[in-house]
Amino acid sequence: MSSELTDLCRYPIVQAPMAGGTSCPQLVAAVAEAGGLGFLAAGYKTADGMYNEIKQVRGLTGQPFGVNLFMPQPDLADPAAVEVYRHQLAGETSWYETPLGDTDACGDDGYEAKLAILLEDPVPVVSFTFGCPSRDTLDAFAAAGTYTVVTVTSPEEAQAAQWAGADAVCAQGVEAGGHHSTFRDDPQADGAGTGLLCLVAQVRETVQIPVIAAGGLMRGSQIAAVLAAGADAAQLGTAFLPCPESGAHLLHKQALTNPLFVRTTLTRAFSGRPARGLVNRFVREHGPYAPAAYPQVHHLTAALRKAAAKAGDAQGMALWAGQGHRMARELPAGRLVRLLAEELDAARTALSTRSTQ
Repeated sequence: MSSELTDLCRYPIVQAPMAGGTSCPQLVAAVAEAGGLGFLAAGYKTADGMYNEIKQVRGLTGQPFGVNLFMPQPDLADPAAVEVYRHQLAGETSWYETPLGDTDACGDDGYEAKLAILLEDPVPVVSFTFGCPSRDTLDAFAAAGTYTVVTVTSPEEAQAAQWAGADAVCAQGVEAGGHHSTFRDDPQADGAGTGLLCLVAQVRETVQIPVIAAGGLMRGSQIAAVLAAGADAAQLGTAFLPCPESGAHLLHKQALTNPLFVRTTLTRAFSGRPARGLVNRFVREHGPYAPAAYPQVHHLTAALRKAAAKAGDAQGMALWAGQGHRMARELPAGRLVRLLAEELDAARTALSTRSTQ
């Protein structure tokens, strides 16, 4: 790892920020205590809610950790398309006996208020999803002593992040669970993302700043592979989702290895932006008709998703997961970090042995 990343964590293992409650303070602290870099997800939280979780993490560990922010999104949604989708979901409102959400909710996710808190009371790392902050913002974090990471899905996005002043980029392959973090949501590019190993190699040849690799990683041997491809560290999300410290719903955790859910897909069904999750009834029935309308669709379906979880119906939940979900292991987060580190060492030793034979 680069010396700056080395100062943040003992192992080149980053716990991905998973919005919606999964990346809770307990998970972040457990990962940090074990030698990884844990991340809180500020997405969908208020600024005060984010700050309360930061204080909880600080009460649980003195190790470095990060906070992830969603960049404000331009309002490009077609209101007529959103209304058509609202009618498409009428049967769901009857089934779960709950109304659809308000699509007029603010689309900036409280970005400016969260920036103000993080600059006034800095955390060690801040990362950004769905775009790149301005140079002024990144310079302000540098002055505050905060290490910044921008999530990218192409060499061009990585270059833009480097030019803006980011300390590192997180290269997200198409295999990753949850939202595909492109800077620009282009419906014509749905499903056209780049696989992680190819993306890491391309980004490594494009930028001079550290690269964190993310997308479908579940084993230490895979971490060794992305490090060999040019990454400085690996970010894992789905691998940490079933940990007891994770805030994910029990049905979500169980679904990762449930034979009822055999594959993942990129879908706009729940949020209006492409996101990889397990294929369930909701995805099959509504995915083909969901418009490119984020965060309007997210707000529209929020109550349905909560009602499905309350009813114990995984077929109506957003079961975000990467392509490696069947390899999930239900282990305490600290134990998982140490096991991944052991597997990484074993893979490196095996490769070194073969190279000398």
